Amino acid sequence: MLATYASDPTRTRGRLYGEDESAFREPFQRDRDRIIHSSAFRRLKHKTQVFVEHEGDYFRTRLTHSIEVAQVARTISGALGLNSHLTEAVALAHDLGHTPFGHTGEDALDALMAPYGGFDHNAQALKIVTSLERHYAEWDGLNLSWETLEGIAKHNGPVAGDLPYALAEYDARHSLELDSHAGAEAQVAALADDIAYNNHDLDDGLRAGLFTVEDICALPIIGDAFAEVDAKYPGLDAKRRRHEALRRVFGVMVSDVLVTSKRLLQEANPGSVEDIRALGRPVIRFSDGLWTDLKVIRKFLFTRMYRAPSVVEMRKRVTAVVEELFPLFLAQPELLPADWHTDLERARGDDTALARLVADYIAGMTDRFALDTHKRLVDGR
Repeated sequence: MLATYASDPTRTRGRLYGEDESAFREPFQRDRDRIIHSSAFRRLKHKTQVFVEHEGDYFRTRLTHSIEVAQVARTISGALGLNSHLTEAVALAHDLGHTPFGHTGEDALDALMAPYGGFDHNAQALKIVTSLERHYAEWDGLNLSWETLEGIAKHNGPVAGDLPYALAEYDARHSLELDSHAGAEAQVAALADDIAYNNHDLDDGLRAGLFTVEDICALPIIGDAFAEVDAKYPGLDAKRRRHEALRRVFGVMVSDVLVTSKRLLQEANPGSVEDIRALGRPVIRFSDGLWTDLKVIRKFLFTRMYRAPSVVEMRKRVTAVVEELFPLFLAQPELLPADWHTDLERARGDDTALARLVADYIAGMTDRFALDTHKRLVDGR
């Protein structure tokens, strides 16, 4: 049974292009399935989360991260009486727009695209599902439901001020009401993202040897989790001890979101998803106390993991890859694959259109493909 404030699939705002709905799948299930079968989703397998894809088989990639986010989001969504299919669709799609090399690649591409409207991975995810995926006979994109598109565009909150180029371009022809919060399902996907990466980045950082268990036991939440494990399982081997402790940290975050969000929903007493959008504030949140603790953990991860010397050195190397590929394709767009040449003909004579086409191509690359392309076209010159 869905809560009154959940997104009701029988009352969806529909799709940009009209089509017959499935006889055995609700609209948001269909959206989820289209995302899973998309080319962009498969490419996440070889895209950086923190470590570049070839650095180790056990580290998270964008694909495994997205799957973990979806699992957390389904759990929270179900416990709150929300539509778990919509939540899962947004969670699985939220990182589709990431470039090769994660945020490092995005930062490099955004700087290169500054004269042409910049680059934003959330906006790029929307462009992928509304335009760049080209498999269907009757339309470009995946023709997802309005609610799924809304969640992709603004799961992190309202989008105000100067809109990212790709987001403004789509919103001009199909308004996603960017000045309001999304429904609760998309808000759940955003918090599930925080839960997943806070937890798995600790695990990956330990595995990479960037810090020790003793280091993180000084952090809030984590020290208590290890103490609880040691009390219950004295003498447990290091690998199992770490796993048992981090799963407790995971549980603390999920439980906190559930308790806090149930209270906020009860106080707001929304009667519909439209009431959620009109509140002017999120209803899916961490408690103030846990959020304070998480900021301490995130600061530690930033210093000891995201800015670790080995990670910074790799950031420099992959930044150079993007910085050298972009001007090369801009100067010699004929180097783009043949199936991009129709779009290339449309872009000729328009510097911004050409730059955005090149950005779309580079953003779609996997880590491995970007490195191989750079080796072939730049190093091989």
